[in-house]
Amino acid sequence: MKTIAILGSTGSIGTQTLDVVRANGDIRVAALSAGKNITLLEQQIREFHPRIACIWSEEDAKTLRTKVADLPVEVLCGMDGLNAVAVCEEASVLVTAIVGMIGIVPTIAAIKAGKDIALANKETLVTAGHLIMPLAARCGVKILPVDSEHSAIFQCLNGERQNPIDKILLTASSGPFRGKSYEELKTVRVEDALKHPNWAMGQKITIDSASMVNKGLEVMEARWLFGVSLDQIQVVLQPQSIIHSMVQFTDGAVMAQLGTPDMKLPIQYALYYPERRFLAGERLDFAKISSITFENPDPDTFPGLQYAYEAARTGGSMPTVFNAANERAVSLFLHRKIGFTDIYEMIRDCMDHHTVIPDPDVTQILDTEQSVYERIQSRF
Repeated sequence: MKTIAILGSTGSIGTQTLDVVRANGDIRVAALSAGKNITLLEQQIREFHPRIACIWSEEDAKTLRTKVADLPVEVLCGMDGLNAVAVCEEASVLVTAIVGMIGIVPTIAAIKAGKDIALANKETLVTAGHLIMPLAARCGVKILPVDSEHSAIFQCLNGERQNPIDKILLTASSGPFRGKSYEELKTVRVEDALKHPNWAMGQKITIDSASMVNKGLEVMEARWLFGVSLDQIQVVLQPQSIIHSMVQFTDGAVMAQLGTPDMKLPIQYALYYPERRFLAGERLDFAKISSITFENPDPDTFPGLQYAYEAARTGGSMPTVFNAANERAVSLFLHRKIGFTDIYEMIRDCMDHHTVIPDPDVTQILDTEQSVYERIQSRF
């Protein structure tokens, strides 16, 4: 019986992780956390019987305590609660499905406590990869990628770790705006940006996919996960979302991972690694696939990808600026306070006005995040 804890159990990745738990029957859930969704978290507590549950605000925690007073669960709140979930003694794996840089501190706590990390929180490596990966190595814990693209690369490297990587081919569908011009993107609506052609995801990551900022974040994440240089990571558009990523080795051979666009596959692979389990669902039917096509990303229409490479090459605190500016800009767009291309302009403005901290610690990373939020609030 494997025992896990989940940060962000009511979001898209968190709920699909619990789908995997239901389907297999040999995973126990020791701890859960959510942001604001009391109703769903209560349902999850009643179904999975965790020992610890965390919700962000104290007020919501008081409400939840009343609702689950008949159950033997400790309801916590805030960062202390997230840390308690992360280091829950019974759990051997922490699923980090929480969104935002709020996931960094509990992830570090979990690594220090010897937990393997099933990583779906991009911000952890984007902003603190220089801290996380050496710490995981020192503590002897695994960082198991849950993102579909990074899981695909991880799978392609299984059995090939001794062989040097020539290039990572990170695939992207390019979202709903493939083929549009930058001028056309200025008038797109929230509803348009949320219509991803292939994947069902949370709102924030769906907007990031539409802007291709998500692919930039994945480039930065892949750099740390697989120990390659930025020059070894090439983004390739694969509109059908059949090939989830590829690895080219020094002899020219290319390994690819293919499958249907279903996040439960990389979640289950991370939870049971290195074992593969049966997963119900649709299978690829190659007799019905008419074509698998590739394109280069359009840097003029989607400048966020180039900004990400620039932030990563600059290093230090600049990836935090890129991430924080995008996070706040996406929130403003979803609340219909700015246009879609304003996301790029906010990222550019914040990067242009930041003084880089060369090797930031966690406090400096979080302070940089706050300074970006303050700049956006004062200017926009």
